[in-house]
Amino acid sequence: MLLSVNTFVSLDGVMQGPGAPDEDRSDGFDRGGWLVPYASAHTNAVVESWFREADAFLFGRTSYRLLGGYWPKVTEPDHLIAAKLNTLPKYVVSSTVTDEEADWSPTTVLRGDVVDQVSRLKQLPGKELQVHGSWKLVQTLHQAGLVDVYRLLQYPVVVGTGKRLFPDGSTPAAFATAIESSSVLPGGMVSLTLNPAGLGTISAGAYTVDEGRSTTVLN
Repeated sequence: MLLSVNTFVSLDGVMQGPGAPDEDRSDGFDRGGWLVPYASAHTNAVVESWFREADAFLFGRTSYRLLGGYWPKVTEPDHLIAAKLNTLPKYVVSSTVTDEEADWSPTTVLRGDVVDQVSRLKQLPGKELQVHGSWKLVQTLHQAGLVDVYRLLQYPVVVGTGKRLFPDGSTPAAFATAIESSSVLPGGMVSLTLNPAGLGTISAGAYTVDEGRSTTVLN
């Protein structure tokens, strides 16, 4: 399976607490719910397109508990996202969640070496192993070079503080934008599909003047 990270981000890269004021108040975060004023049928359609590709889900502990407290209550038979989340295999990375607590069936708790465990999951048949939310887990997966595709919905708002998708200290990386599956939505949201094109280094260059002409030199 491909490993995809699917998330909402602000203009300044914040992904913390997009859906409600009390969604994630860790580290004193008090600006939750910042995407709600921009929600629309257009953003819903993008998110549904993400979930159509899912054959399994991978979560960190906090996101697992948050989503597991909400989606099992959605029982509409034709609700695509609920149907996927409530029926497909789910894996939660945690050293504290017990098997008994992981009652959002079917769920498997992953303990031990995260990179090794996820690498093994990627060998299973299926289209995608999807990560939603799970900020700390995403950092680990990025550092290990395990993410095959990033799907982002970027909202026209600067949150100003909070957990960022790529915080200071992240491993440098380059990406190729999948133009055919990226777009600007009504209301100013940007749907981006990014394929990693190199981890650990980024290209650099400089503008120079050569015989009176401005030129670009890449390293």
